[in-house]
Order: sequence, then C-alpha cells, then structure tokens
Amino acid sequence: MAMTLAEKLLARASGRAHVSPGDILTCAVDLAMIHDSGGPRRVSPILKRWGVGVWDPSRVALISDHYVPATDDETRRIAEITRAFALEQKISSFYEAEGICHVILPERGHLRPGMFVVGGDSHSPTGGAFGAYMFGIGATEMAGVLATGEIWVRAPETIELTFANRFGPAVVAKDLMLFLCGKMGMDGGRSQAVQFSGAAIAALSIQERMTLANMTAELGGQVGLIEPDAVTAAYIAAAGGDPGDISAWRSDNDAVRAEHHHFDAAQLTPYVAAPHSPANSAPVGDMDPVSIDVAYIGACTGAKLVDLRMAAEVLRGRRIASSVKLLVAPASRRDQERAADEGVMTILEDAGASILPNACGICAGYGGTLDEGVTCLSSTARNFKGRMGAASSQVYLGSPYTVAASAVTGRITDPRLILAEANRS
Repeated sequence: MAMTLAEKLLARASGRAHVSPGDILTCAVDLAMIHDSGGPRRVSPILKRWGVGVWDPSRVALISDHYVPATDDETRRIAEITRAFALEQKISSFYEAEGICHVILPERGHLRPGMFVVGGDSHSPTGGAFGAYMFGIGATEMAGVLATGEIWVRAPETIELTFANRFGPAVVAKDLMLFLCGKMGMDGGRSQAVQFSGAAIAALSIQERMTLANMTAELGGQVGLIEPDAVTAAYIAAAGGDPGDISAWRSDNDAVRAEHHHFDAAQLTPYVAAPHSPANSAPVGDMDPVSIDVAYIGACTGAKLVDLRMAAEVLRGRRIASSVKLLVAPASRRDQERAADEGVMTILEDAGASILPNACGICAGYGGTLDEGVTCLSSTARNFKGRMGAASSQVYLGSPYTVAASAVTGRITDPRLILAEANRS
C-alpha cells in the first residue's frame, strides 16, 4: 500500500511493513539529542531514581549551547552537571561551546535519511531537512528514551506544501516560513507531518532547508520533512556521514495527504513578522518603516553560514546606522570559521557588527537580553513577548537580508532596495 515519507520513516522505526495515520507505534530511537538546558540537569535525577543509565551512549548526542558561556555560579553549575553526565554515561558525542544543537548535529554527520530521532528541544524538526523523522520531546519523555531506547508515537497525517518555480531576489526560506505562519497560523500544522516539495524547495541549499524544517515548530507541525536528494547526500558525505540509499525515502505519488497546498514561489516577497508572534507577518512593503534599536542575526534558524553570507551581501562596503546596534551570534564555531575564511566576518565587523558567542544567546533569553522598550529586528524563529528580554521590548522577525538592510537604514527596510543600489553602483 502507498505511504507518505512520514509513514515510511515510522514503518522502519516501528518494524512494520505498513503504517497508516492514527496507528499507535512503538519506535526504536536511532539518536537522542539533549542539551545543557533541558538535558542532564533534568534527566539525570530521573534516571538515578529509576536506577538505570543510558541505554546506548553511542546513540546520544549532548550539546552545551544554552548556558554558554557560563557567567555566574548557576550557569557554571549547569555546565559542570552537563560535563559530569557525559563522563558518567560515557557519551562520546559531547560538544561544548561549539554551537547550537540543531546546527551541530548535521554539521558533525549525525543525521541521515531514514533515521528516527528525538530531541530535547522544540526546534528538533530541523532533522527533517535530511529525510529523518525528528521531533522534540520533554524531559520526562527523554528520560524514558534514554533508559529504554524507545518511544511511542501516533502516526500523523501528512500536510504537503508544494512551491513551484523559484524564489525571487532576496527571498529566502525565512520569508517562506513567515508567509506560511501568517497564512496558516501557528496551529496550521495541526501536530501532523508537514512535507515541503516543489522546484523551489529542490533548489534550496541544505542549510536553507534546515530553516524550513526548523520552523515547522512555528507552524505547529510535529515534523517538517524534505525528501533527500543529491544535495542532501553531498552535505552528509562532506560532514563525514553516510547518506546511504536515499532513493527509498520518497512519498508514493498515490499516498494519501490530509491536505496538499500549492504555491508559486516566484510571487513571494521578503516578509516581516510584527510582535508578538511569527503569525503576525506581512510583506515588508506593507509594514510601517518602524525604527529599530537592535538588529540581531543569531539562532539556529538565522545565523548559519548561509545566513551570515546573506547579511554580508547587504553590508559589503556599508556601515550600520549610528542609532542601531548590530549583534551577530554565528550558529556554530565551524560556520564562523568558514565565514572568516571567506571574508564574511570581516565584512560584518567592518560594517559595525558586534560578534557574540556561538550559542543560543538572546534568542532563548540567555547571555544578555533586550532592555526595556527596545525595538529589535531579529533573524530568530520566535518573537513571543518577553522571550528575548524585557516584556516591553518589541521584537520583529525577518530574514538575515532584511535584518542587515534595516541595520543600515535604521528602520525596517525591504532588502531588495539596498541590493538594487549595490547593483546600480
């Protein structure tokens, strides 16, 4: 019988020949990802009460990215707990202060098509960019996974979103997701599997696909999936992983989708979301030219190498407005090093950017936050009230292109205007 990609992935994980929406499945976990915030300090006491350890340390990745760098006694204590857990449980895939978990996992070759993965973070659907079934769970569920290597799942329906043609200039994955959040709402995914397809998706780099899968969380989907292809295989191989046989991980043409929406990617423009929800989105041209105090390029969905390159494209040969503070927190150390080798970091710093640690940082309200009354345009995935600092701060969302362009003008600006000036000169 025909199956969607999500159903095929769950069939493999549960050892079944066929899976249908609504089936209750016990799935074997290929990889569990935990981080310093919701990981050892939460799950270790539970495992100790149960009198058990990690079922298979080789199938666990532990990443310190939230409380990085440690700045006080509490954050130093959390760092020590995390290190001790890695040592005690013999977890060799432990990365400290290397970058954000959702970027580190694929960067270090941990993800490949066909895998069933759970993560202790809501943006864990990022793994779907590699044809893996990956979603976020809480600490209690994670403790169960670490103890047994299994978790139960209700097989979801599939909502497919197909984007034909190609994106126009300065229109990227973040714009697509803000468009979808505005159109479908933050519950548009209905806790189901969201699959992205079409010529526009196939043309995206793997890091841009990661942005789509990542922000499936903002759509309310359980997983965000993209069928693996040569682009996927090349990235995994370069990261030292084995992509395996990618041909098996396709939705059957006659598989049943609960919904199938078709869009023309060429009609999309840069989008901005107003406070305090990604669903408060509209084309940047429809937004008031709000003055900003802070431009923030950071987080797993907004400061990867591809994102840093976008910002540099706008900022090359320019300076930010004197009224704006531009903060850049590269999503991983390796991406920052590559950006430095390409001259991208020099462009950002010459423009007036302050470079922050490779960590979740302000996105998650750590490592310095927004002050009272500050207006910020951010490349992060969320702008909930008080998430990035003071409740009185106003956070808008946009792509790295839009954030960089707005840093130059001092107000929310369509990046195509800045890029057009560069082309004329």
